Amino acid sequence: MKILMVYPRYPDTFWSFRHALKMASLKASFPPLGLLTVASMLPQDWEIKLTDMNADRLKDTDITWADYVFISAMTVQEASVRDVIKRTHELGKPVVAGGPVFTTGHDDFPEVDHFVLGEAEVTLAPFVADMLAGKPKRLYQATGFPEIDTTPAPKWSLVNLKKYSSAVLQYSRGCPFDCEFCDIIVLNGHRPRTKSMAQVESELDALRAVDWKGGVFVVDDNFIGNKRKLKEETLPTIIEWQRRHGYRFAFSTEVSINLADDTKTLELMVEAGFDRVFVGIETPNTESLAECNKAQNVKRDLITSVKILQQHGLEVQGGFIVGFDNDPLTIFRNQINFIQQSGIVTAMVGILNAPRGTKLYNRLKSENRLLSSFTGNNTDCSLNFVPKMQYETLINGYQQLITQIYAPKQYYARVRTFLANYRPNPNFQRRPSRGYIRAFLRSLWLLGIQEKGRRDFWRFFLESVFKSPQAFRVSMYHAIIGLHFRRVAVEVGRTPMPRI
Repeated sequence: MKILMVYPRYPDTFWSFRHALKMASLKASFPPLGLLTVASMLPQDWEIKLTDMNADRLKDTDITWADYVFISAMTVQEASVRDVIKRTHELGKPVVAGGPVFTTGHDDFPEVDHFVLGEAEVTLAPFVADMLAGKPKRLYQATGFPEIDTTPAPKWSLVNLKKYSSAVLQYSRGCPFDCEFCDIIVLNGHRPRTKSMAQVESELDALRAVDWKGGVFVVDDNFIGNKRKLKEETLPTIIEWQRRHGYRFAFSTEVSINLADDTKTLELMVEAGFDRVFVGIETPNTESLAECNKAQNVKRDLITSVKILQQHGLEVQGGFIVGFDNDPLTIFRNQINFIQQSGIVTAMVGILNAPRGTKLYNRLKSENRLLSSFTGNNTDCSLNFVPKMQYETLINGYQQLITQIYAPKQYYARVRTFLANYRPNPNFQRRPSRGYIRAFLRSLWLLGIQEKGRRDFWRFFLESVFKSPQAFRVSMYHAIIGLHFRRVAVEVGRTPMPRI
């Protein structure tokens, strides 16, 4: 068999980092881990090619070369997904589809030839067997959530990692919490399922074998879902591996805010090389947190929790949401104040939407408040339900919020707040990469001469040089990615108000 794997293109959002990556001559943030893992599960005598449309152009000759075209994607990639399916069929090739956008919404894609839904550890082998027998069915759907202690390492030979800002690794699937708006538990369940220590070391060795020396994003839904195993096995294993190999990797991942309550886990993560975590803060409004069942965020001082993580050496990236039923009219100003005071430089603020299959989706459906389909892009000012707040007030408030927090003056002030509280692990003060140096030199022109906010940039630059030279690299990193956020924020501010 000849298999072409295609990962469709993302639109420009906060998550794409496209404007910052361009300065470093990089194509995308992360390679498509799902497809790379599936590739390792296929028969080893099959020929496999992979096109990540975020890093390369999809060529007709690759499609015509293949016997089957495999597509995996998230909802936010739907526009590109439909284009790939159309092109593939026009060239006479069948489409095999999997991944989140299809697992929760395959009925929206009647043109797809074969669906392999849920986790591939369950559904892929039956599909391959039927395909080899010449009798593949249209639908293969997982029931339940399999263990992942036999999942193979990704097939890194299919991609050029030099095109990406970070490598990726998965240690666990599933999250023990039950947030109303989140589809993670729909896709991966509540129980955190983890890989063995042999798998973890094997995947680290595989990245070392391809001479990767940059960051590694651990893509888990909640890395600390099973803290006992983390403390007793996983983090000690990673620490020992790092010591043997000269602290080669800097890790980032996603965690819940209750990490701030567990000093031991926090210290071990930093010792293992974690220096950045994404945390779902969502909102400073207690009633809205209770509404969405964000129990781990209630009854705590969220800013204090963020500061604890920063003081231990973790930069906190935050997810924020407006549009909850219990949001007051002051929510936009309250969000701005929280973001500025916390020093969360990378603040991903979006409008609430209801992914299919979530408890929020089901509740809104029962209340007859659902509207159009979910776009997966919570920064495009779209809504798939009728909000309690007046629609125009919500959209205008969101646009003003985004515009303000990424304006140069407020943004650089937030970086200063973060750096005043940040205590990085000295073991991971590494030399800047060529990509970083390239981006830094380009940023001097773009931020210092071409873009608005030039005075704010040069003031920030000089402060970094003379007042905190030890943090200069981190300061300039945030200046560079700030350009991306600012450009996306400008586009969000210009987005015409959609009809509802």
